Amino acid sequence: MVKPWPQISKQLVGDFRIFKIFSTNKLSPRTGKQHNFYVIDTVNWVNIIAITSDNYLIMVEQYRHGTNTVELEIPGGMIDKDELPMVAAARELREETGYEGSSAKIIGEIYPNPAIMNNVCYTVMIKDCKKIHDVSFDLSEDIVTRLVPIDEVPNLV
Repeated sequence: MVKPWPQISKQLVGDFRIFKIFSTNKLSPRTGKQHNFYVIDTVNWVNIIAITSDNYLIMVEQYRHGTNTVELEIPGGMIDKDELPMVAAARELREETGYEGSSAKIIGEIYPNPAIMNNVCYTVMIKDCKKIHDVSFDLSEDIVTRLVPIDEVPNLV
């Protein structure tokens, strides 16, 4: 049976506002030997599957610095401290697209990269979305909203 590894020490390597990097020294319960690991301590986030009443998926097109590419994605973003995932999903959808909807529901959660990251990504579905507001994204964001017919989504994967 695989067991958790006891932590011997933990040292902050860097603090970068939205994530911190720690060097952790842990003890293998199987071998008794110590090993060093780096862990990215970062916030939880939400991805939103937002569907209009006439069956369009609300997507966003934006430039991504990590890959240096323009990507077509579902809306999403960081969950603020003490914020519930469904509240964060509604906020991010409103900020990035100007849409609001009803019957928000968490349909999944995943550890995006448990080998090196400690956060959770929630997938929230919001139905019956309607354009209500102007967008209000961050100054470092440049986002265009795209409405994609649901039956065309498999062609995008």
